[in-house]
Amino acid sequence: MLSERHLEVVLAIVYEYIKTGEPVGSRTISRKFLKDRSAATIRNEMSDLEVMEYLYQPHTSAGRIPTPKAYRLYVDAIMRRQRSFPADSDGWLRELRARRRDAEEALGYATRLLGKITNYIGVAALGPVEETVLQRVEFIRMGHRTALILLVLKGGLIHHKTVVLPCDMTQENLDELSGRVSTVAVGRPWGDVRDTLQAYVEDALERYADNCRTAIREMDGILTEQPFQFFTGGTHNVLGMPDFNDLGRLQAIMGLLEEDESIGKLVQGCSAEKGLCITIGDENPVFQMRDCSIVMASATTGGRRAIVGLIGPVRMDYERSISVLEGILGTLSDNGESEEGGR
Repeated sequence: MLSERHLEVVLAIVYEYIKTGEPVGSRTISRKFLKDRSAATIRNEMSDLEVMEYLYQPHTSAGRIPTPKAYRLYVDAIMRRQRSFPADSDGWLRELRARRRDAEEALGYATRLLGKITNYIGVAALGPVEETVLQRVEFIRMGHRTALILLVLKGGLIHHKTVVLPCDMTQENLDELSGRVSTVAVGRPWGDVRDTLQAYVEDALERYADNCRTAIREMDGILTEQPFQFFTGGTHNVLGMPDFNDLGRLQAIMGLLEEDESIGKLVQGCSAEKGLCITIGDENPVFQMRDCSIVMASATTGGRRAIVGLIGPVRMDYERSISVLEGILGTLSDNGESEEGGR
């Protein structure tokens, strides 16, 4: 267990390493942060922290470098402090606020803004409303055993999919199925009605039980696995980072940012989170991002789910990144006006 003295040393080392990118020695900590402690004492504490896997020494006689475990400790400390958006960014926030009417335009601008302010990579995903609410359901016969499922969601989003049913149904039968589903599901959050809907329609349309199960399973797939629309900004910033001098590492990151499926894995873990979601180094589920840290948060903008974040090195300036992201997210949020007034 970390003592208070150990905690002071590890937080000082993380802070200094973020600023310089150079291994941190005991003399530096003694001179700049813990002036009441000798370099020899700090050196002993650094040795203890190395054993506890908060620090490592790249080679003999070098200073120490923080591990992801140390960064996690540092981030947790930041989250307990009050933060404010950088004062020189008010103009950018006004521009972002002016674009809020168009969610896609706002998210695209937000990623560029994040990249410009932080020199990291801004990413965003725009999805459905926070609670998926059906406004209209239709099943349309396309051919033998083939039907089109048409779903209209609250907010105007439309989804459709052609499915193959276990047995054929007339359009009259499909209209009856549409009516049964609508009776239970329309106007209510899908998550609230999904479990009761199947029993209801199977009981009412017992002769078509297999078709009912297929139709509801397909509807659930459409409504719970809706694709996000992705945005990135500032991808060129990684080219100037010493942390990504390795060509293979750089190519892996750039390749990932070109694949919606890969970005989807990054944002999916945050989609159910409230507040900030911060993954550091090998905490990341995507292997190519194990040398990166990702800071993300979500909000509802224009009635749709928006996830906004930053990708940077593990040696990220977390305090600034978190402050910037919170400021942008507050501006994008549908209740952003009231949030900004309270800061």
